[in-house]
Amino acid sequence: MNKKTSMLKDTARSLRLAALPVMAAAFAAPAVMTGCDGDGPLGNLAAQCGLVCPVDGVLEGNASISGIASIDAFFGAVVDFTGAAGQVTGGITTQLDALKASLGLEADAPVADVRAALTAKINANVSGGLTVKVQEPRCEASVEVTASAAASCDVNVDPGSVEVTCSGSCTIDASVQASCTGEAKLSCKGQAPNLACSGTCTGDCDLSVAATCEGTCRGECQGTCSVEDSAGNCKGKCDGQCRGTCELTAGGSCSGKCEGSCEYTPPSGSCEATAEARCEANGKADVKCKGGCDGKVTPPSVSAECKATVEAKASASVECTPPSIDIAWQWSAAVQGDVNAQADFKAFIGNFKGYFSGMVAGVAKAEILVDSGANLVAAGQGAVKGALDGLSAEADLKASIGAGCALVALPDVATSIQASTTKLQASLSAVAEIQGAIGG
Repeated sequence: MNKKTSMLKDTARSLRLAALPVMAAAFAAPAVMTGCDGDGPLGNLAAQCGLVCPVDGVLEGNASISGIASIDAFFGAVVDFTGAAGQVTGGITTQLDALKASLGLEADAPVADVRAALTAKINANVSGGLTVKVQEPRCEASVEVTASAAASCDVNVDPGSVEVTCSGSCTIDASVQASCTGEAKLSCKGQAPNLACSGTCTGDCDLSVAATCEGTCRGECQGTCSVEDSAGNCKGKCDGQCRGTCELTAGGSCSGKCEGSCEYTPPSGSCEATAEARCEANGKADVKCKGGCDGKVTPPSVSAECKATVEAKASASVECTPPSIDIAWQWSAAVQGDVNAQADFKAFIGNFKGYFSGMVAGVAKAEILVDSGANLVAAGQGAVKGALDGLSAEADLKASIGAGCALVALPDVATSIQASTTKLQASLSAVAEIQGAIGG
């Protein structure tokens, strides 16, 4: 062995040993930074060979810190988290700004002013407050992202044989409908057979025979109607029997013909060819999904240091669909007979439903991310330390220097996640103010 080779091996070993007390101190990582700059035992050799810590870290959106797969996968989960959090807060801010504009407020108006203006507009037009019905937003985590995260973090996971299960509900292939039995429940979504919906109808329900309407009655109300047109036809909530069209924007039961989308349990045990098949896992049942999982995604068994990484990437991949919203009210005495005032308020509510629906979807994902961020911070030390423990004393020079870089970058994980979490919580508080104003 020549002198230079011996020196490099001794240096790699010394860097590895030097990292051990630093890992015990967790965030006292700057002590190993000497392995990455010109003041360390290598002089400028590391810089000349490109074996140095990257200038940009997780705060700048860079996850390639160490060159060690499981560690950089963890940093990647942090970057994904901050990116997803930014999209959520940005989306909620966009909806809030649109609401402010519709209320005649400036974009920088505090949320307290928004709530006050919204409350004033409602009180000026409505008697007894709004009746708001909001569907639960459907949030689905990507099965593909979860599988990819497991394979990229844990070298012992075979990418070609990764199976991810879902403890919740998800769309499944028609070929596996028969397996959705026992503690799992099969449901179909699409046009109801013969338009007779035995489950939840979303859209128009044709009521040629008067019946209860859980949405907006458009036609004859045999009872009290909250909103009527100039001809006396009902165009609002009917406290009685409705004959005509029942508009079920947020879903409901339909005793007539469901001309919209119906979600139902198939009596035959299989869905129509044109319907979307969904399987909901109850108890300890798990489902193999075709795309997204509305519930908890269960990745394949991975190493302990990869568990939080995979779960965080799954959470960051979640997409929440804005739900349908139905709003009904009774006109106040001040606008009774005032066609223009009523038209203005109805237009405002139509736009508000769009804004608020986007906020509700944002809140659903924000709550998922807040929990995910807390888990990432808690798992940070273990994720990095576990990977470093797997390095042998004979680890190559690049891995040894990468280990030092990872420890130096670790404090930025908490900084990045805390900053994003603070913004998420501010967005949640803002939407809570809006929800309080409408009584939702």
